[in-house]
Amino acid sequence: MADLLLRNARPWGADTTTDLYIRDGVVAPPDEAPEGVATEDLGGKLLLPGFVDAHAHVDKTMWGGPWLPHTSGPGLMGKIMGGVERRAEAGIPSADYITALLTNMIVSGTTHVRSHVDIDPYQGLAAVAAVREAVERLDGRITMETVAFPQTGLLISPGTAELMDQGLAEGVDLVGGIDPAGLENDPVRHLDTVFGLAEKHGVGVDIHLHDRGDMGIWQYKLILERTRALGLGGKVTISHGYCLGEAAPAVQDQIIAQLAETGVGLATVAPSISLPLVKLREAGVPVGAGNDGVRDLWSPYGTGDMLERSLLLAQRAGFVRDEEIEIALEAATYGGARLTGRSHGFAPGDTGDFVAVDTRNAAEAVCVRPVRSLVVKGGRVVARDGALV
Repeated sequence: MADLLLRNARPWGADTTTDLYIRDGVVAPPDEAPEGVATEDLGGKLLLPGFVDAHAHVDKTMWGGPWLPHTSGPGLMGKIMGGVERRAEAGIPSADYITALLTNMIVSGTTHVRSHVDIDPYQGLAAVAAVREAVERLDGRITMETVAFPQTGLLISPGTAELMDQGLAEGVDLVGGIDPAGLENDPVRHLDTVFGLAEKHGVGVDIHLHDRGDMGIWQYKLILERTRALGLGGKVTISHGYCLGEAAPAVQDQIIAQLAETGVGLATVAPSISLPLVKLREAGVPVGAGNDGVRDLWSPYGTGDMLERSLLLAQRAGFVRDEEIEIALEAATYGGARLTGRSHGFAPGDTGDFVAVDTRNAAEAVCVRPVRSLVVKGGRVVARDGALV
């Protein structure tokens, strides 16, 4: 943690410049800044909360490595097995590749990441170790929370549940799940296992839900029921959740009301099927955004830049007005912070994570995506003008 005074900053939502003081890693009243404190003059640049990538798979990345053409078979299982079969050829999980990707994320303004990390009988906990090594190399410039993720299935891949249990006992932060019905064909047992691990280890839950239509909506309801039963409000996330974006308005309204009531949040990666972001925002449901996989065996796309992801989210939602575009940016900042239990903002006590950009407003920042002038993590300058410090 560090102390830093940001002079002549223009916080998102403010019309005038102000000074912002960060003490011991959190925002403090600017008039309490002592003489001689480290100071950065932003010269009126726009100041945003540090970006939070609320849904990543950094363990899979080949960022900085060789280009490998995508060869996986069709469908979800084709991608799953394609990733497993080509891991050795790709040299993943690689702490070097993960470090390279996280470096690009840092200079692009990301200060915190939630990454799903593959745990399976094929590689055990190797991906967890690689991610931890990469984060340690970056020496506090970015923080990470990991999700024990059963990419190859929890029930159909015997031994996975036991490995996840071990990973959680050794410090993995959340327990994950994937398509309890569509992939596992046993949603009750899958969710019993996931929520059982969460209860045993006292951790939160983040479940991938790709299933569409009525089957997907049914699984929303099952997850909501278990969240209520275990009192896990505010600690459960549904990732992707495409079916909500396709559902009839009345069904959307019913599910959104239950999400708001239970405190279950959503994470989206700007797919072709957009979540009803305006309705979710009006209901107070936390929605975070993430880059998903970046340059990996699932997809050759992505850079790790959350402004780029905000642009995709806004475009696919059909947003054009400034206030709409800012909804997408909120998912990359405040929404992700809510999902990950962080206090983002400009008030005393908020986390001292910020990114400065030379634009006239937040909507322009999303549309132009300029080089990040300054990135601050916990009061420490960690990147300047697109380069790591």
